[in-house]
Amino acid sequence: MIELTETQRQELNQQEPLAIDPQTNETYVLVRKAVYERLKELIYDDSPWTEEERELLAWEAGKHAGWDEMDEYDQNGQKP
Repeated sequence: MIELTETQRQELNQQEPLAIDPQTNETYVLVRKAVYERLKELIYDDSPWTEEERELLAWEAGKHAGWDEMDEYDQNGQKP
């Protein structure tokens, strides 16, 4: 954690306070911790996955592995 300088405190009074990293030229928008926590709750869901979500993920992984044609293979009775 850092302590703010007077210049930094003045920037926080702006509608959209910005901070710039002089080494990377990356710009950051500063928000109060309470606002950040509300945003995090809206965006990030760390609850356990549902069965439906797990099945969808497995299906997507299978498609990327080329398994999307396996249904046709299984329907022709050619299971090993």
